[in-house]
Amino acid sequence: MIIKWKVNQYGSLPVDFLEKIYFLIKIVFDPFILSGLFSAFISSFFWMAAMTKFDISYAYPFMILSFVLVFILSIFIFNEPVTAYKIIGLLLIVLGVIVTSRST
Repeated sequence: MIIKWKVNQYGSLPVDFLEKIYFLIKIVFDPFILSGLFSAFISSFFWMAAMTKFDISYAYPFMILSFVLVFILSIFIFNEPVTAYKIIGLLLIVLGVIVTSRST
């Protein structure tokens, strides 16, 4: 969410190749973007720790629940539209997590 927020502030990707490179370098060194990338790096440690305790077929569906959180936050933070298809898709994701978590 932090990365999306900050990238929106920088505008769209330029057309020229060298301008794209400069644009991406400028974005990567933004402190907020760096904090988002660092958070993703730290979360990989938690994922490795979870893999020592759970089967991947049990743990991975819970990672998918991040889609639900991102959907909800994107509505309130970025005013993204809510459609019936998005809601149905999220309900299918949640149902899939419930079914998968009960299959052990």
